Amino acid sequence: MNNAMTISILLLLSFLTSSCNEINQKQQKINNSRSLSNRTDTTQAPNGIVRTVKQDRRGNIWIASWKGVFRYDGKSFTNITADVSTARFFAVLEDKKGNFWLTSIGSGVYYYDGKSFRNFTTKDGLAGNKVTEIYADKAGHVWFCTDAGASRYDGKSFKNFTAKDGLSSNSVNSIMEDKTGKLWFGTSDDACVYDGKTYTVLKHEGKSFKNVRSIIADKNGNIWLGGNDGLWRYDGTTFTNYTRQFVGYIYEDKNGNIWTSSDSIVNRDFKHVSQPPTKTKSWILSRYNSKSLSDSSTPPEIIRSGEALIFGITEANDGSIWFGTLNGVHRYKGNSFTNFKTK
Repeated sequence: MNNAMTISILLLLSFLTSSCNEINQKQQKINNSRSLSNRTDTTQAPNGIVRTVKQDRRGNIWIASWKGVFRYDGKSFTNITADVSTARFFAVLEDKKGNFWLTSIGSGVYYYDGKSFRNFTTKDGLAGNKVTEIYADKAGHVWFCTDAGASRYDGKSFKNFTAKDGLSSNSVNSIMEDKTGKLWFGTSDDACVYDGKTYTVLKHEGKSFKNVRSIIADKNGNIWLGGNDGLWRYDGTTFTNYTRQFVGYIYEDKNGNIWTSSDSIVNRDFKHVSQPPTKTKSWILSRYNSKSLSDSSTPPEIIRSGEALIFGITEANDGSIWFGTLNGVHRYKGNSFTNFKTK
């Protein structure tokens, strides 16, 4: 083989190798992009602690767990955050534009538009990086509960609300806007109402409500409070107590029933800790129907008992009730339960 032919072959091999490398690099970039924005189905539910369960406008179930944020399409589970963060996730919210907000313990907030993620932390103006709950108000602002105050995001920047401004405590557990536009804050110290100018601590018979974990407004405009002092309904004038058991979560279904997760031990004092102690014997999933709601002395239906923790109650489009526990996510439909477990 002469020198000219040898050189030609070497040049051809060099060209082919270079072209293949370029193709492989481009394909690798495409694969990486797909991996980040569209995880392959795992078919396995999250195990361990599940704190929040929500359904999006397309009918998918979103699950915030300490193993990541999962999406369930009715057939299989997808770990959305597997390639993004190893943080423990606490809450998930779909905003008015169909984008998702994911809160974590220690890593701030993640914004997901269905293709890519953006992480917001204290460096971006967030009050604290330990974020437990999310709420979207009527104006479309997104609120975040942190251990350093409440943060409101208007799409451009954060505005923080802290004890220096009059908030009861910087440890915020829950936020809710009522029909008049007032904001209700549940904190580790008290529940308070903010009218845009002044914070007013909510009191009953001269006593404030301690360690309020959940606040909601029902279809009739009543305010429900759950925490160390049990479950309370406030109609703007009168307070009604339904249980003195610690209540960690409150949810109203389409039929107006009130669902709660509560400790089975009466009058336990949690002393403002971020989570109930593990010595709690059993948690209960309860449903207050029309009879028990109209007569506070009538006990609610006990739907589930024996769990170490119950949180994140939500009703799906088909009427089934989903909730999180220390052992993953569960679904209640009629008289049967489905316990989704990792195989």
